[in-house]
Amino acid sequence: MSERVYLYDSTLRDGAQTRGVDFTVADKQAIARELDKLGIDTIEGGFPGANPNDDMFFADAPKLKHATLAAFGMTRRTGRSAENDPGLAALLDSGAPSICIVGKASDTQIEKTLDISKKENLRMVSESLQHVVKKKREALFDAEHFFDGYKSNPEYALEVVKTAYDAGCRWVVLCDTNGGSLPHEIEKIVKEVVKHVPGSHLGVHCHNDTENAVANSLAAVRAGVRQVQGTLNGLGERCGNANLTSIIPTLMLKMGYKTGISMEKLAHLTEVSHLLDDRLNRAPNAHAAYVGSAAFAHKGGLHVSAMAKDSTSYEHINPALVGNERAILVSDKSGKSNITQRLAKMGIRLASDHPQIARLVSEVKERETQGYAYEGAEASFELLVRGLLERVPEYFTVHKFRVLDERRWNAKRQLVTVSEATIQLEVDGEEIMTVAEGNGPVNALDTALRKALVKHYPKVKDITLTDYKVRILTPQEGTKALTRVMIESRDSKGHIWNTIGVSPNIIDASFNALNDSITYKLLTSA
Repeated sequence: MSERVYLYDSTLRDGAQTRGVDFTVADKQAIARELDKLGIDTIEGGFPGANPNDDMFFADAPKLKHATLAAFGMTRRTGRSAENDPGLAALLDSGAPSICIVGKASDTQIEKTLDISKKENLRMVSESLQHVVKKKREALFDAEHFFDGYKSNPEYALEVVKTAYDAGCRWVVLCDTNGGSLPHEIEKIVKEVVKHVPGSHLGVHCHNDTENAVANSLAAVRAGVRQVQGTLNGLGERCGNANLTSIIPTLMLKMGYKTGISMEKLAHLTEVSHLLDDRLNRAPNAHAAYVGSAAFAHKGGLHVSAMAKDSTSYEHINPALVGNERAILVSDKSGKSNITQRLAKMGIRLASDHPQIARLVSEVKERETQGYAYEGAEASFELLVRGLLERVPEYFTVHKFRVLDERRWNAKRQLVTVSEATIQLEVDGEEIMTVAEGNGPVNALDTALRKALVKHYPKVKDITLTDYKVRILTPQEGTKALTRVMIESRDSKGHIWNTIGVSPNIIDASFNALNDSITYKLLTSA
């Protein structure tokens, strides 16, 4: 019987330390929901009390069906009791059922950064964890700088982790904090640690500064740890954290371990990876292992000839196991299975050799050359498909619109910018023209469009625009560049959908995405 490895995701905290990454509360909530659906065991929500975003997230944390929500913080401060420490109080007040506390496991770090005795450090670790356990929360301890600490003073590093375990800690996590250790070192050290703390209570947390975080994590599992911490797509400060997107399928498909992720859910791994990139408004890494668009791509010649006889010749797994697909570049066969799978989700059953599938693949490929990307815009994709295969009702026809921006000094000598949109459209033969002001041109256009439609379609009042992202596709063209706009919308029932617009004109691209958003709401609410 295969052994169980538990997965702890710290994307919402460690990932937020990535250069250029700035999660909104809505981002964190959406990512947590996706990780929960995937089957992650523990999702770390952030550091309560450290910043307003994390506080707001815990105040309105999503309801998780599978995962346990964890809050991250520090041991009590020196000179304070655990019961009177504001940091520990913030952790417990967060409502998270799991509490992860970080503390030093390196005598060098204790002397350099904390300026306390090694005995006081052990008391801080023990008393903080005992306080968490007393409050009936699951306790985890991140032994910071453990591997470097072990190399310099193994006796003390082991004393720290034994102290955490004896305090009632569910998981004692061995951290390669500066990412400088190598797999053979990790495996050797962990084999020593499991002689003192059971592997069933040990975890590992690796950073990627030598490009070994995944290998180090797997080496630790081989040596006995049974919890792996990491982030989706390897996000994290400096060079990133251990990449769970690579670790998960390797544990399951290569090493034979069980996780909280079923084989059925593993097939959504690529989708979840790309959804994270879409929320961060950045291009997915095409060459990422398992989930990259090039991970199973083959470009003619010898490889394709061999693939025709043996599909495993140049692929280490079946791409479908992780939700990816083989791509035979410059071929109309590429993408059919993906299209049929997405059609099935929409309730449309067509065989992969159906002539309409080839038409759809061709249309999607053509639009992708124009800048469209439907992986993160499911609503626009469904409208495209239904428009080609059947018929999407023409709920309204926009004849024209105009958007004006005025920048001026008001009567109080304050510099203000006012946006105004005028839209002319037709609904059921009735010509309607509306004018609206807004906070920027897109808001003005959105307001004018809804104002024109609400009489005939009251449901448009139920749409809330929750996210708006712009990506420049051809930066070499400067201000004439092609622009992609992604809009996330939500209704009062919690239904979320994403739409896309592409145009050299950012207002036109925004309108196309807005138009799809409203049309999709009307179509799915009929």
